[in-house]
Amino acid sequence: MPKESFLQNRIRSVGIALKGALLLIKTEASIKIQVFIALVVTAGGFYFNISATEWIFQIFAISMVLGIEGLNTAVEKLSDFVKPGYDHKIGFIKDISAGAVMLVSIGASIIGLIIYIPKFF
Repeated sequence: MPKESFLQNRIRSVGIALKGALLLIKTEASIKIQVFIALVVTAGGFYFNISATEWIFQIFAISMVLGIEGLNTAVEKLSDFVKPGYDHKIGFIKDISAGAVMLVSIGASIIGLIIYIPKFF
C-alpha cells in the first residue's frame, strides 16, 4: 500500500473529524440543544450587528461549549465501554467531565449576557 501524501492525510483527517462532529450532533440530545442555542445566538449577533470583538468572544464561547461537550461525551462513552454498570471511580470521572461542561457553559452564558444585555437596554 503506497504511503499517502501529507495533503491526502489532512483531507482524510478532516473527513473523519466531520464524521465525528455529525455523529455527536445526531446522537446526543445535549449537543442538539447547544447547537440550537448557538444558532439562536448567532442570529442575534447578526440582528444586533455585534462588533468584531463581540463576534470573537461569542464564537470562542460557542466553540468551547461544543468542544468540551464533545469531550464529555467521549469520556462517558469510553467509560461505559470500559466498565459497564455503575462503578464509583468511573462515576467520579464522569462527574468531573460533566462539571467541565458546566463551567464552560457558565462562562459562555456570562459572555452572552455581557454582549446582549446592553443591546436590550
